[in-house]
Amino acid sequence: MKRVITIGGLHGTGKSSVADEIAQRFNLRRMSAGIVFRQLAKERGLSIEEFSLAAEEDEEIDRLIDERLRLEAERGNVVMDGQLAAWMAGENADLNILLTATDETRVKRIADRDNRDFEASLRETRTREASEKERYFEFYGVDISDISIYDLIIDTENYSLKEVVEIAAVAVEGVLTESEETDKA
Repeated sequence: MKRVITIGGLHGTGKSSVADEIAQRFNLRRMSAGIVFRQLAKERGLSIEEFSLAAEEDEEIDRLIDERLRLEAERGNVVMDGQLAAWMAGENADLNILLTATDETRVKRIADRDNRDFEASLRETRTREASEKERYFEFYGVDISDISIYDLIIDTENYSLKEVVEIAAVAVEGVLTESEETDKA
């Protein structure tokens, strides 16, 4: 058993926060596509919005991040978060979780996290998500609005982070316990 958990969702749904908690609770490594994306943008002196637009012209940016996700899934013992994490993990994934929330809630979370104005965060988020949706379909044939790849969908709108983590942890525990029992048989 590889022990690979993916956590997907649009920006601001809580992917990284939930993934951090699940990784710690189950003693798994962490891989975050969003963190890698932000680091690459910072290294190049670009805002997230500017870097998203640059990625439209340079497919190597996405391919670099996505290849890292694939490699981490192959290694196993990892919680991966990102919009394409479930697709990049493929058959290595033990459990694919999708987090959702309304656009208003997501953008408010992003603005608070980044200490930015709501309107600027809304504009940046819309630009980034439209760019990503187009690129993901063009590069991989993945329609991120198709949620059929997910085993569990959690609406993070009306739950605290702790409650979302508890819901996810029950599912992770069940999948990992079932996989361990299958491995022993």
